Amino acid sequence: MKHLRWLGWMGLGVMVGFGIFLLGFRERSDSPNEPHIDDLRKLQLILELVEKYYYRPITQEELVRKAIDGLFRGLDPHSFYIPKEIQQQEEAEMSGGFEGIGIEFQIIEDTIQVLSPIKGGPSEMVGIQAGDKIIEVDGRVVAGRGITQREVIQLLRGKKGTRVRVKIARPDEKELLEFEIIRDRIPIHAVHFAGKVGEVGYIQLARFSESSHEELRQALRQLKQLGVKGIVLDLRSNPGGYLHMAQRIADEFLPEGKKIVYTQGRVPESNSSYIATSYYGTYEKGPLIIMIGPGSASASEIVAGAVQDWDRGLIVGQRSFGKGVVQTQRYLPDSSAVRITFSRYFTPSGRCIQKPFENVSSEEYEKELKERLERGEFVDETKIPMPDSLKYSTASGRIVYGGGGIIPDIFFPMDTTARRIHPCAQLAQRKNLYFLAAQMYVSRHSEIKNKYNSAEDFAEKFKVDSELWDIFMRKVKEKEINCDFRSDTARRDAEWLLRASVAKLSFGEEARTRVEMERDTDLKRALRLIPAAEELEMTGKLDKARYKAAILKIE
Repeated sequence: MKHLRWLGWMGLGVMVGFGIFLLGFRERSDSPNEPHIDDLRKLQLILELVEKYYYRPITQEELVRKAIDGLFRGLDPHSFYIPKEIQQQEEAEMSGGFEGIGIEFQIIEDTIQVLSPIKGGPSEMVGIQAGDKIIEVDGRVVAGRGITQREVIQLLRGKKGTRVRVKIARPDEKELLEFEIIRDRIPIHAVHFAGKVGEVGYIQLARFSESSHEELRQALRQLKQLGVKGIVLDLRSNPGGYLHMAQRIADEFLPEGKKIVYTQGRVPESNSSYIATSYYGTYEKGPLIIMIGPGSASASEIVAGAVQDWDRGLIVGQRSFGKGVVQTQRYLPDSSAVRITFSRYFTPSGRCIQKPFENVSSEEYEKELKERLERGEFVDETKIPMPDSLKYSTASGRIVYGGGGIIPDIFFPMDTTARRIHPCAQLAQRKNLYFLAAQMYVSRHSEIKNKYNSAEDFAEKFKVDSELWDIFMRKVKEKEINCDFRSDTARRDAEWLLRASVAKLSFGEEARTRVEMERDTDLKRALRLIPAAEELEMTGKLDKARYKAAILKIE
């Protein structure tokens, strides 16, 4: 999925394995409450009867799979069965990388739904968005046809450089949108960006994988050497990952002896407490801001909750997803696996931030974010539920809330206009024309890498010249796109996307990210709040009204 990845709700999960708390630990044990033999015999008999008498041929393998799926469907959205081929793919993703189109997806109501395009991957480059539904792949209708995870992988993965055409259903779009995607190698990096923005260090942490702590630690060290005046850690699109990675990363910011998180479950091994140590601590002092949003879940919420409860840093953005449970993963003899909700986790102040999830289907669970949007929560913080019964206090006595995500200290109204792309520019993006034009341009100008001192220098100074624009317009004509790029908005958006593509091809992902930052209103707001983070660290207090007034002036 940076490439392709099926998450179920794993993408929003903290994962543990018995003892060492990581995905893939193969441990098997008998249940303390083994089912009565009559119940097991009943299930076996039902399978035999259906296999024998069902109106069409049906294999035992198919029946068992349906039974397993039905069992987990009756539990919670975070507990599920993982087929062997999906499990092997997930292990590759958490440790390496492979070739594909670069999406995280889930099959919902018999339709492939994009949970997230992978940062810097080919799907993001052409404009695939979270929430898109894949209806056709290379002319084959895949929605409503009982497609399996295995089939999705076979359709969308492939060799680097090969092409795939998909048709997408997108909310608020009446017609299907067609995209042409060129598959690529999707490396798995936890830190997508780490660099100096002005006088502040900015880090994008995309996931809590096995390498995330070491990558973050190296980034913090490098930024400290550059003399930054504060750190902004961006967890807005981080759906979670390993519990022990969340613990180590939080430990980098908290002094020895501070509780990070604790877990409580039914079985003894599910009850644990994690305390900051003296071994870690790269950035225990200094202004710290953590950016969150509805795409921040699980391990992201553990880190944000610990930092907030100890008044160590400022949490900004929108309310996070609200996943406060931990999963354990156990392997079956055929190398498939089950992921089972194992315990709840609590922030240092005692908050459980899990939103309602028991006896809720995956479809209903997902719709909760849509309900937030519909009631206006993303633009008006007064719409966030904050019941008195879920009040807690930070170390200095500030009020925080449990019950459904981390509520930021300073709320940012979601900017729905900054990254909105003109329809003509969007159409060219879906046809992959910016990448194709940039590829041709860069091949003619090998001097680009010598012309600019760094990725930062390139992003600041590179402009679309007449040659690049002419190449792009020829591509538009070749694809018979009937669209007028003469309007100021269409041309401005197209030039921005061209600059991002040339940046990636010439100076890599850092340059592309720096070009994208030009339209990241929330990041601009966060950078303005370093004095607020400094005040909070020093005094444990925060003058919200004063700082809100300052950041809302940013357009």
